[in-house]
Amino acid sequence: MLQECRSNSLFAFENLESNVRSYSRSFPVVFRKAAGAILEDENGFEFVDFLSGSGVLNYGHNDPDFLQDAVQYLKSNGIIHGLDMATSAKRQFMECFDAIILRPRGLTYKFQFPGPTGANAVEAALKLARKVTGRHSIVSFTNGFHGVSLGALAVTGARYYRDAAGIPPAGAVFMPYDGYWGADSDTSEYLDRVLADASSGVDLPAAIILETVQGEGGIKPASKDWLQSVERLCRKNGVLLIVDDIQAGCGRTGNFFGFEFADLSPDIIVLSKSLSGCGLPLSLLLLKPELDVWQPGEHSGTFRGNNLALVTGTAALRKYWTNQKLSDGVAEAERVLNERLQQVAQSSRDHSLSVRGRGMMLGLDCSTGELAEKIVRRAFEGGLVVERCGAEHQVVKLLPPLTIDRQTLQRGLDILDKSVHASA
Repeated sequence: MLQECRSNSLFAFENLESNVRSYSRSFPVVFRKAAGAILEDENGFEFVDFLSGSGVLNYGHNDPDFLQDAVQYLKSNGIIHGLDMATSAKRQFMECFDAIILRPRGLTYKFQFPGPTGANAVEAALKLARKVTGRHSIVSFTNGFHGVSLGALAVTGARYYRDAAGIPPAGAVFMPYDGYWGADSDTSEYLDRVLADASSGVDLPAAIILETVQGEGGIKPASKDWLQSVERLCRKNGVLLIVDDIQAGCGRTGNFFGFEFADLSPDIIVLSKSLSGCGLPLSLLLLKPELDVWQPGEHSGTFRGNNLALVTGTAALRKYWTNQKLSDGVAEAERVLNERLQQVAQSSRDHSLSVRGRGMMLGLDCSTGELAEKIVRRAFEGGLVVERCGAEHQVVKLLPPLTIDRQTLQRGLDILDKSVHASA
């Protein structure tokens, strides 16, 4: 009866919404409310959320402090939409971000607010790199994912998304990511050789864009040595380094920025997803001051700097980033997750399972998409929302809220454990 009720409740979505919808197919219930790491459907059934809005909800659902600031701002008739006009909300966010995040790390960047999505920010970053250098090509990496608008799609590796464009995405050259040829091969050496060889057929690019942990590509973390090697190549060749920190940033891998562990100094940083703290759309480019060659209005857009999102983003900075407590908690949760996932992989009858990732961005590689799909489906039936990623959708991707309590974390892991053993 419960399943029948859930199915009927999806009638409007199945008949009125476009076929392009995806998550409502994977999780066929109608969700009604959420708090922290718990989602609840219209029938009162609770799910532990290991999806976190695909990395948008690092601080969980509906943080009461963020909501309080948002409601207070709305009641005061605060500016919600203001193009890119100067507002008190934007000033407060920039000043807090500079004081809390940038200056303590010895970083100096200017802020650019593009459109509200991560793909908007990627588009702006690529456009700026080309304008600064006068070169057109961008180097991206195998299994990279940077968005599905045409410019961002050109630096996205997945054929599934590229084929949907209708025209061949142009302007990018793909190179092997760290580990693509196996653990014993340093792919940065190949990149170095190609860029140094005037007859390689690869033009000197405007920029190299990378993720320090590839999310949609299968939870593939790059090593410190590889990342530093790529940065050295950029400096040697006068190429800009763009770090797409949309999913790995905002604390997901422990530090605020996903590149901090490697001591990088990117020319351009792309942020979005959890930047607003509570799921409101907001994206940001951080660019080194000498790269700010834009003419006024040269890169424009109606929705630049969502003021309500800036208010909640400021609340997140103040609540979670004025000390090390959150980062320490991520390190401890990573230990718990890693230990349990290793146990699950080793005790499974399917010995092809393996674990990888960094921080609270971990993946259980199931080798086949069929097995991963079974696990995700059984997990959902048991009360856990978790998704798949990777070239063949063969990796179960775990993105619990960074603020999840240990009891709920263990509850979700218990469901996952049972799902793996029932599916193997």
